[in-house]
Amino acid sequence: MTETTKKPETTEDKKTFIVTLKEQTAAPAVAKFKNAVAALGGSIEHEYSLIKGYVVKLPSIHAEKLNKDENVASVEEDKEVKANSV
Repeated sequence: MTETTKKPETTEDKKTFIVTLKEQTAAPAVAKFKNAVAALGGSIEHEYSLIKGYVVKLPSIHAEKLNKDENVASVEEDKEVKANSV
């Protein structure tokens, strides 16, 4: 019988997400969000200035945890979008 072991997470296991916070999110809640990203093994790669939005690199298994935060408006995987010709 062989024993299966879980492969440790590497940078290849991380994906990039666009996370938008609700407009009314106060500074302490923003700080809490940033700490949560770090606690989940992620990092904030970019902070948008016009909206409360962030580019977050995070193990994909934790993306749904961010979406459960009451101050998060959306979490979407950052991927290439192509337009179809009409």
